[in-house]
Amino acid sequence: MQLATAYPPVPPSPKRVISVALKAYARVAEAWGLGLKEAAALADMSESTWKRARKPGFAGELTKDQLLRLSALIGIYKALELYFSEPLARVWFTRPNAGPLFNGARPVDVAIEGGLPQILAVRSHLDALRGGA
Repeated sequence: MQLATAYPPVPPSPKRVISVALKAYARVAEAWGLGLKEAAALADMSESTWKRARKPGFAGELTKDQLLRLSALIGIYKALELYFSEPLARVWFTRPNAGPLFNGARPVDVAIEGGLPQILAVRSHLDALRGGA
């Protein structure tokens, strides 16, 4: 009897990671009803770059900051989908929020203004709401 040799899994290529992240984020931005300007600002891209990046076959690179932003935004989307039912899960990010993290502003605006640290704070806030942190 010959045992199969276990090889470590091959990590996805950086291009594949970028492609999957952009595709997922484009779906999130669409589900939230974000405009071009908001979606680009959240991803820390110019509007023209976001227009190109959301199309299949984008050959550009993303910074680690941009990839972390996309990951956190996808995590926010997932947390909202798990915590709230439709349609609140889809509109929560774009509606004014009286919570202390937002002070009456829309979470999307707070995230754009505060950049990556604020995006991560929103993600942590939602994880805590659903009992994950």
